[in-house]
Amino acid sequence: MKWPFVPNHQRKKAQFSFSHQAPLGLKKRFLTMVFTRGVGVKRLIIYGISFLILVMVFQIWKRPCNSTPFGGQHIVVDADKRTYSYDRMEPMIFIGGMPRSGTTLARVLLDAHPDIRCGEETRVLPRLLQMRAQWIKSQKEKMRLEEAGVTAEVLNSAIAAFIVEIVAKHGEPAKRLCNKDPFTMKSAVYLSELFPRAKFVLMVRDGRATVHSIITRKVTITGFDLTSYRDCLTKWNKAVTIMHNECQSVGPSRCLMVHYEQLVLHPQIWMEKILQFLDVPWDDVVLHHEQLINRPGGISLSKVERSSDQVVKPINLEALSKWVGQIPEDVIRDMPSIAPMLSTFGYDPRANPPNYGDADQWVANNTLKVAQQERHWMNKTQELLKAKKQQVSHDEFEDKFVD
Repeated sequence: MKWPFVPNHQRKKAQFSFSHQAPLGLKKRFLTMVFTRGVGVKRLIIYGISFLILVMVFQIWKRPCNSTPFGGQHIVVDADKRTYSYDRMEPMIFIGGMPRSGTTLARVLLDAHPDIRCGEETRVLPRLLQMRAQWIKSQKEKMRLEEAGVTAEVLNSAIAAFIVEIVAKHGEPAKRLCNKDPFTMKSAVYLSELFPRAKFVLMVRDGRATVHSIITRKVTITGFDLTSYRDCLTKWNKAVTIMHNECQSVGPSRCLMVHYEQLVLHPQIWMEKILQFLDVPWDDVVLHHEQLINRPGGISLSKVERSSDQVVKPINLEALSKWVGQIPEDVIRDMPSIAPMLSTFGYDPRANPPNYGDADQWVANNTLKVAQQERHWMNKTQELLKAKKQQVSHDEFEDKFVD
């Protein structure tokens, strides 16, 4: 579907506003929901974001279009005035997995490659996909949409256009666009249909390490009780089961599962596998991402993503086994039944401590240097990620969604 060029003098008219462009029924339902329920500030923010996404998708849907099935050019111009054109046939890269499973590491290593741009989490894509899933689940809502002329084809075209627009324009243009929003992997099958040439990288990590990191770093995920290892491991198991099934359904030619531990222990071997899978030529720079952090044309980090402080450093072994000795004994005892996906992913649920394997020598050397230069890396991290004055509370932006 090809979107027409809109002259500059008409663009202001095309921009939506709450009072004039949003569908009347949509506005009424949103306002009723907000003012008749005792919602807190955080939930109000979530409702507001969801509403804005709805209106933006509606605006894209309203644009005139022709019948070309995979058109819809999205034009981006870089600093050197070079023009890039993107559409649904782009070989996009989607990186997903549970938060704290190495998704940020994977994206910064790919971001180091001159042909790839991932950038920070967009945060809006998982919410949009979750909303679409809720619409489809509700037969009543689905019928209402179809009665309004919002068929599956119309909705898919609008959602695809929205995704391309966000991914293409939230960072610098590149030959290969990449997105890292962890929970998009729960919609891998749907995304594979929207983007027929897209490929997916599913990051998996020992669930005990993932949950320990979520709890100690206070990463708020909807439905996770951060005071309970048992609850978080149970929810982890449910979420990764869905992602694993989605990856398998997409198929091995388009979805690659990567173990975080092996990527850290053997970066070159695994980056060669990943780049080959993505049909991207090898470049040694992917092994030295720390040299490109927040530099022009390099890797952009977010001040509000919890993993940013870790990927400032070179690849090292610091985080592999921090969970050992931290999980309650009763949870350790019941681990095989609490988190059966550990075995599915090849981890021994009874191994405590675990044996992930031996690291490449240069990674071991990196780990030693990071430990010896602890103050240097601490200062560099603080300098790099120093929050601006009046910055909105970190926790307001950390909430992630999981069904």
